[in-house]
Amino acid sequence: MTLSQLQLFRDLALCRSFSKAAKENGVSQSAASQQIQEIERLTGTPLVDRSTRPLGLTPAGQLFLDLARDILRRKADFDGELSQLKKRTEGLVRVATIYSVGLSEMGRLEAEFAERCPGANLSVAYHSPARVYAAIEADQADVGLVSYPEAGPEIEATPWREEEMVVAVSPRHPLARRREVVPFEMNGLDFVGFDEELPIRRAIDAYLSQQLVEVRVALEFDNIALIKEALALGNGLSILPRPILERDVQEGRLVAIPLGPPTLTRPLGILTSRRRKISPAAREFVRMLEEQEELIPLPVS
Repeated sequence: MTLSQLQLFRDLALCRSFSKAAKENGVSQSAASQQIQEIERLTGTPLVDRSTRPLGLTPAGQLFLDLARDILRRKADFDGELSQLKKRTEGLVRVATIYSVGLSEMGRLEAEFAERCPGANLSVAYHSPARVYAAIEADQADVGLVSYPEAGPEIEATPWREEEMVVAVSPRHPLARRREVVPFEMNGLDFVGFDEELPIRRAIDAYLSQQLVEVRVALEFDNIALIKEALALGNGLSILPRPILERDVQEGRLVAIPLGPPTLTRPLGILTSRRRKISPAAREFVRMLEEQEELIPLPVS
């Protein structure tokens, strides 16, 4: 039984789909199915419950999943310790990040990390917040970057920094020329918000509620890119992290207006696994993040 077979089984348990697990491992669906059947032949018992959709694991399959995870963790620990023994910071650092952090900064971070650790490489995947947590738990990422970080039994959450939240509007909006927007001025205005299940939506709702402000939620989206497009078309206002508006402000598509008092910030955090030691290269990447200086504030318009 090979490590690649163990990894395939682990990914199948996570994805609950042969096609998705095959894609994750770069093999055809038929090849993935044959490898799982070979594992079942070697163990002498069914491990996958193929009668359900999505697929599930049999009790024996759950036991085998624990074994596979343990072996893969031990292999990852060995790789990290071996790299440290060689006194070389090298290897692949897998980063899972939410879109708003990754798209605005990852290019700069990759360049700085390449200069700092020329023997290492970053592999960056952009996900929803829930998928970032899942990637850390499933050992599919070494480092996670999220907003409103939450620790868990298997996840360590380290505070990274606080981002200023600002009012974002198109240059044609009535508030666009303001140097500051206090909360009560948004009362009754059209608002472009995040989907209700996202942490940032709950934080913004709590802020507005505390200030006794009621906005008209005209549109809701699950990512910042779509919110910015809606704003650029003139669909109301929103409250967004200042750093992700940098390019839009420079291009004149949007205006970023300071909020408050009181002000609002978005906390960012770094996720790592409690159960698995990260490699020296990943530790160096985390150290680099923790050393990052605060971003320079953008102009108001």
